[in-house]
Amino acid sequence: MTGLIQVLGIIFGILLIAVGILESFFFRDQRFYRLFLIQPEDVAAVRMWTFNLGFYNMIWGVGAIIGALMLTGAEPAAGRTLLLFTAVGHVLLGIILVLSERRLWASAIAEALLPAVIVILLLL
Repeated sequence: MTGLIQVLGIIFGILLIAVGILESFFFRDQRFYRLFLIQPEDVAAVRMWTFNLGFYNMIWGVGAIIGALMLTGAEPAAGRTLLLFTAVGHVLLGIILVLSERRLWASAIAEALLPAVIVILLLL
């Protein structure tokens, strides 16, 4: 079971890093306007929050990967705690996302589903 949790944790971390890169560096790309619910005239106004939010996600992603890798290391409890914290955080953030903007329901599911699976596996 630990191997499965590790794989899912690493995938989760990579996804967070990828989304963070999109948010921080590609929010100006018109292909992503629909994803971020922004209009061309809003790009300058959202620059600060998208840039910072992207780095938050990249840092969360690194935390998930480190936690997953630590599961088979010298301190597996520390890895379990770090991965659990990261996963629970994103389950909650997914809920907050859909509550704050119902049009982002698909993004909320994408944000919360894999972490919810990880939480369940970690708590079994």
